[in-house]
Amino acid sequence: MISKTLIVNGMTKTLLVNPEDSLADVLRGQLLLTSVNVGCGTGQCGACNVILDGKLVRTCTLKMKRVEDGAAVTTLEGIGTPEHMHPLQLSWMFHGGAQCGFCTPGLVMSSTAFIEKHKGQPVTREEIRRGHAGNLCRCTGYDAIIAAVESCLNDTPPQNTCACLRKPDGPCHHHQS
Repeated sequence: MISKTLIVNGMTKTLLVNPEDSLADVLRGQLLLTSVNVGCGTGQCGACNVILDGKLVRTCTLKMKRVEDGAAVTTLEGIGTPEHMHPLQLSWMFHGGAQCGFCTPGLVMSSTAFIEKHKGQPVTREEIRRGHAGNLCRCTGYDAIIAAVESCLNDTPPQNTCACLRKPDGPCHHHQS
């Protein structure tokens, strides 16, 4: 076992970890950050994406012995809250980016990293699509996700998102597809 200090979603955490455990296992098992999903376990699908020291990484294959002490980790839980959603989360809701939800956290993290990297630059829909090439989703054609990212890059996220989109029983009649 080794001691690791990480800054997770802005909070310092000192952990005792097995150096062979994956960052995904530590985030889910010890810190209970369940947005970090393990889909393939081989770093191919992107469901386990987080931002580590400013870079998008696959946590299912990243062993703790390779994570620097003091590293900053951002998961979906660190992007926004239900009361104070990040503009990207609002845009995802507005454009219908989420499907079954399993891959959504990894895709939101990919989108967040893409937006940070390209903020203030002209970006085409094809570039956004290529920027998400490492994420696999069985439920969507990705068009809504691309639209949500494009909206955030253009600083045009929905300003007055109807509260009905957050209702547990689903959206009102004017937001249903």
